[in-house]
Amino acid sequence: MVRTLNELRPGESARVRGLLPDDGRNIVSRLMDLGFTRGARVRCLFAAPSGEPRAYRVRGAAIALRREDAGLVCVGAREAGA
Repeated sequence: MVRTLNELRPGESARVRGLLPDDGRNIVSRLMDLGFTRGARVRCLFAAPSGEPRAYRVRGAAIALRREDAGLVCVGAREAGA
């Protein structure tokens, strides 16, 4: 089973395992530019009241992503700690 970034709840962390194909939308290269690369630790900071966008901390930057885009980032098991 593939777990994706949009499954993390606020306060949870995980490591990026890879990125899924984006069907030609060119989002994957942008996600990589933003720091969502294999091994990067990502923490879900918060979700808007509507559930989207969600803010994530990756490589020291806070990044807001739509659910659709966060669904392209595969992550490993949730990690404890900040």
